[in-house]
Formats: sequence, structure tokens, C-alpha cells
Amino acid sequence: MKIKILGSGTSTGVPEIGCTCPVCTSDNPYDKRLRASALIQTDDVTLLMDCGPDFREQMLHTPFGKIDAVLVTHEHYDHVGGLDDLRPFCRFGEVPIYAEGYTADALRLRMPYCFAENKYPGVPDISLFELTVNQPFRVNQTEIIPFRVMHGKLPIVGYRIGNIAYITDMLTMPEESFDLLKDLDVLILNALRIESHISHQTLGDALCNAERIGAAKTYLIHMSHHIGLHIDVDKILPQNVSLTYDGLEIVCN
Repeated sequence: MKIKILGSGTSTGVPEIGCTCPVCTSDNPYDKRLRASALIQTDDVTLLMDCGPDFREQMLHTPFGKIDAVLVTHEHYDHVGGLDDLRPFCRFGEVPIYAEGYTADALRLRMPYCFAENKYPGVPDISLFELTVNQPFRVNQTEIIPFRVMHGKLPIVGYRIGNIAYITDMLTMPEESFDLLKDLDVLILNALRIESHISHQTLGDALCNAERIGAAKTYLIHMSHHIGLHIDVDKILPQNVSLTYDGLEIVCN
């Protein structure tokens, strides 16, 4: 299995417009963070984790090929704002979008032209499939388990695919979700910043949950400029935890 981090940043991206902090003015490419997203390739599918407003730019630097499904964590714009840019990938056929019911409803309201009964030419050929947390489903032969995490008070979705799990925008997680995350090779987990936040994990929160889950390797994602310089933060992390960066490729069994 192969994972490519398309974007490692939070909703404003890094650098943040108008900011002159050391992170936003850094020359280190690891401190340039597009909005959070990833491609996961298994033996038989390519899965896109969220599709934010930087999707077009991210894919210009990625070999062009079929996307078998998009797995949406929640409705916020930084996670779905690029869905219209799936149009070129529809040359390979319809691209299914998997989302929880309330997220699917929000997408129908925001992008009615994509889901109308009679679409006009040029509209992305995408379709919505509503999932239920804790109920596995398959894309081709790849099993996917959606599970509950909480984005503050908003219930959103994390995904387990084989021995990897992808979690973003989480603040807390119910016990039954921890039970679904045993024996992971790779955990991708959000860590917004050092100071507390109303709806996102801090770096400390992420490290505590990573230790409890006990994946062989944890990679942190969805970081703001407030987390600090990549080179400084990476030095203080446990040996089995690393910050992601845009373009990072992870290979696992």
C-alpha cells in the first residue's frame, strides 16, 4: 500500500495570507502546507481522502490516473472545495464520492448541477454514496471501515483501510472507534497547533492518542503555522511519530 500526502495544512493553508511569522516566511518547502488531503493506493484501487480547494494544484504534481473513489470526512470547504476539479478524472469513468448522509445532503445543496437528473455537458461525472459509520464497504476488493470521530461537537468520519487509518479535524473519539484502530501499521492523525483549540487536537492531544492507538508509525497532518517550524517540531517528536509534508510518500504492507 502506498500513501501520498497531497496537503498537510489546515483550512487557511501555510503560509497564511498576510502573516509574516517565521513559519509563513520560511524557505523550507516542508513549511509550505496546502489543505489536507491524501492519495491511498492499494493493490486494486486509488482512493482520494477529501478533495479540498487546493486539489487542482496538488494533482498537477501527481501522475495522472484513475481515481476509484473519494472518501469525504466532512462537509467543510477545505475538505470538499475541489470536487468540481475532478472533471479531468472523469475521462476514466464516473468517480464515486462516499460521505455520511448529512455531508451528502450538504454537497447536493452546494453543487446541485453535479447531481441533477439531467446534467449539462462538462459537469463532473460524480455520484454520491451514503455511508454509515462502523459499517464496512468495498471499493473493488478493498475494504474500507468508516468510524466516528468528533470535530468539536460536529460528528465526522475517519477511515480505516487495511492496516492504515486516516483521521483529520478530530478533537475527540468515542471508545468504539479506538477499538477499531488496533494493530495499525500507519496512522495519519491531525495536530493543529500547540495551544488548545475548540474543535481540533493540539500536538499534545495527538501524541497522547497516538500512544494509546499504538500504530507502528504515526504521521501528523492538518497543521497550522502555529505548530511551529517543521525542522524544530520534528526534533522533539517520539521516534515513531513524524510530521507529514506536502508530497511525502509512505509505503507500507
